[in-house]
Amino acid sequence: MAHRPPIPTLDPLLLAVVRGALQEIASEMDAAFYSTAFSPIISEGRDIASGLFHPLTGEVIAQGEESLPLFVTIMQQTVQHVLRHVGEPGKFQPGDIYIVNDPYYGGTHLPDVKMVMPVFLDGDLLCFLANTGHWPDVGGAAPGSFPGRATEIYQEGLMITPIRLYRAGELDADVLQLILRNIRVPEPRRGDILGQVSALNVGAARMVALSERYSRETLDAVIAEIFLRSESAMRSYIRELPDGVYHHVDYMDSDGINETPLKIALRMTVRGDTLTLDFTGSAPPCKGPFNAALGTTVSACHVALKHLFLDVPINAGAFAPVEIIVPGDCFLNARHPKPVSGATAEVSQRLIDTVMGAFAQVLPEQVTAGCFSSTVNVTIGGDDPLKGPYVMYLYFGGGYGAHAQGDGISNGCSLHSTARMTPAEIYEQDFPFRVRHFRLREGSAGRGRYRGGFGVDLELELLRGEALLSMIGDRGVLPPAGRFGGEDAQGTALRIKRRDGTQYSPPYVTKDERVPLSAGDIVQVLSPGGAGYGPPAERDPALRRQDERRGYFPG
Repeated sequence: MAHRPPIPTLDPLLLAVVRGALQEIASEMDAAFYSTAFSPIISEGRDIASGLFHPLTGEVIAQGEESLPLFVTIMQQTVQHVLRHVGEPGKFQPGDIYIVNDPYYGGTHLPDVKMVMPVFLDGDLLCFLANTGHWPDVGGAAPGSFPGRATEIYQEGLMITPIRLYRAGELDADVLQLILRNIRVPEPRRGDILGQVSALNVGAARMVALSERYSRETLDAVIAEIFLRSESAMRSYIRELPDGVYHHVDYMDSDGINETPLKIALRMTVRGDTLTLDFTGSAPPCKGPFNAALGTTVSACHVALKHLFLDVPINAGAFAPVEIIVPGDCFLNARHPKPVSGATAEVSQRLIDTVMGAFAQVLPEQVTAGCFSSTVNVTIGGDDPLKGPYVMYLYFGGGYGAHAQGDGISNGCSLHSTARMTPAEIYEQDFPFRVRHFRLREGSAGRGRYRGGFGVDLELELLRGEALLSMIGDRGVLPPAGRFGGEDAQGTALRIKRRDGTQYSPPYVTKDERVPLSAGDIVQVLSPGGAGYGPPAERDPALRRQDERRGYFPG
């Protein structure tokens, strides 16, 4: 990976100031986005990311503090794809904004919509800005665009290859109309689009102001230096690992169509200051929506490394010492038109689990037991007699695995994410539902010398009208695994309690689509806990008594 060499006399204070300014620009883009978007998943859940990218290579320079880590590294590939699509940097114009969600070219699943904007000063291309927001719906077979039994991408929603939404600052109304016409409840999506664009404009204004204060040569030198420092830090951590080859295998429960678990096989090689993650031997492409685009697989590996090496800033330099091999004949390198809607929230977390499993052999004190590792995506769409059509998206926290120093976190966010659960009040305010309870899922943690964290238990009652529910989750059959003698946690469960007293659960436990709901029906979602670390017999009796007093393990 070649970059311009830093200026030898680059002042450390100047470096810190400019680096901090670049970081702050990305963070302000995040704030502008979630403050102006209409969808609760963005405004409350903050399922977003923002970043600055190199003007020639598209490599990531800085990310927002609240940005989802998985999105940031994927957006590097998105920007690079837009660069290839346009042909050369000279063809961009000030005010251009490209929109894209194509999972096979720097995308994740279709609801994650990305925008890319070139930033100019006096005709000079300074950088690219990009952001991602999860839209509650992009069309397809199921409200919310999470059809649990999809067999091709076309059933999952509208796919957008890079296209100019804004040309030289002017909105292309035809492109906007084409997008809105193909999704449910279009007017709130118009608000999300304008919020996403406003965030890019904020970032562009701040970047121009920074460039007017410091010379282009100084900015180039700072960017080169932060790349080099991240690379150096990552290499130093890898160098401390014992050389060798380490293997680990994990599984997805199923693909929602066939019951056969999907194998993820990892061969991790440490040689000096380089690391290779080779997924040869993983399951072939699957029929259901659990194929992962290459960008998702690569980015999940980067997020796993960030969990282990916390102080390495995420930018292009951090990726340089790491080679990731993903054969084209496995489900971790999806090709068109394979469905992918389960990859971003589910397969990516299992990839993180798999990398952690390999690292447990070399860094046992730093790796947790099995985490909940399933966002348990639930989408519900219907027509409220009082408020009209709606689509709501629910995703869940869960228990983190215990570790060598203590118990796991309860109701933690997804491993690849910093998104938070939507407040219960929003479900009741914006949609025809009542929250019957929202609490820790007692008993869901795995016991051990240190116990795992607890998942959550949410019940929603449909008050008016009829609706359709779809679900894409995992860890319902193969729960989070204990480590070093710790017990497994409880896995995911979904129950629909009908008003007539009957009950329904998906045949594949965590995967279903277009399940009908009527007023009075109750939806209960139980997210997994985290697994235990070390033998339960070695738990401190005082901690055991505390768990009993708090009712964590009833019965």
